[in-house]
Amino acid sequence: MGGPIRSGPLLFLGGIGGWYPERRPEGPGDARRQLTDALEIMSGSLARAGSSMASVLQVQISLIDPEKNQQTVEEVFRQNFPEPRPTLSWFGAADFRRQGQLLQVDCIASVE
Repeated sequence: MGGPIRSGPLLFLGGIGGWYPERRPEGPGDARRQLTDALEIMSGSLARAGSSMASVLQVQISLIDPEKNQQTVEEVFRQNFPEPRPTLSWFGAADFRRQGQLLQVDCIASVE
């Protein structure tokens, strides 16, 4: 994972994976489990940097098999971000370095 990097009132986090074997040795799980885990990691990183999920402005998700996982991504996104929600963009990816990893998340958040 990259960051958080602070630039003025903004925090940038990148490369939050959907599966880390040391966090969940039983296996990678599905897109719902991976996105939930990635957002938990994001939340902790933001908190340590003085921000929160409520301060996230933009989320970008790289996703294997986006057509299959679109509804799941949108459901998990709505469950984890309060109104007003950040902007969300996602796109298909061919592969990640960990076999079984289905997604990667980047975000930009505000911090005071």
